[in-house]
Amino acid sequence: MRIGVLIAGLTADELAQDWGQYDRFFATLLAQSGEPFTVEGWRVVEGEFPDGPGAADGWIISGSKHGVYEDHAFIPPLKAFIRDAAAARVPMIGVCFGHQIMAEALGGRAVKSEKGWGLGLHEYKTVARPGWMADTPERLSLPAVHQDQVVATPPEATRLAASPFCENAMLAYGDPERPWAISIQPHPEFTTAFARELIALRRGASFPPAVADRALEGLAGPEGPHDGDWAARWFRDFLFMHKK
Repeated sequence: MRIGVLIAGLTADELAQDWGQYDRFFATLLAQSGEPFTVEGWRVVEGEFPDGPGAADGWIISGSKHGVYEDHAFIPPLKAFIRDAAAARVPMIGVCFGHQIMAEALGGRAVKSEKGWGLGLHEYKTVARPGWMADTPERLSLPAVHQDQVVATPPEATRLAASPFCENAMLAYGDPERPWAISIQPHPEFTTAFARELIALRRGASFPPAVADRALEGLAGPEGPHDGDWAARWFRDFLFMHKK
């Protein structure tokens, strides 16, 4: 399958040489599933959009430093693309900002949360298990880097995972057994090492030092303690439902 990544935010220059952009992150994550996905990125944050939802077999909408409620030139056409993909039932996956803008485009609401920054490894509880998630553990740990949250879900959305910090942590759109889109607030595509570097880089600038320090302490263990491999399975199984 050919998967298009709509890159809504760019990796900081200090990190990009070693880590690349979101298309590389998601190519690496999908490779964990054992299936031969082809991944291509479009920098929508810079105005680079595909011709339409039919340009790929499925889409992933990435994270971003921007808020969905902010005035940026790329946000209205990205919302329109999401609605067009939804109407055509081309499968979509939203991650962090992607999770939020999908909700906004499809009838929900995302805001800057009064809870502040969610950084580091967060634990999420699985609250629904459709067949393609049947073996998912009750609790999973995934890297989080966000202040905005989905506070109202769209009419066709079903909550799949939640946490005390983030009530709407994972959503499925349409019939949960065969959804036409899914989205998730944390970053399963981030390795522990990248999450550490990102938080350390922005400590004291974007991220309050005390919050960043707690997150870094929780990320101090060996590489790979989080459950991103489960997300790789979810993404694979969801996308393969729609394989032509």
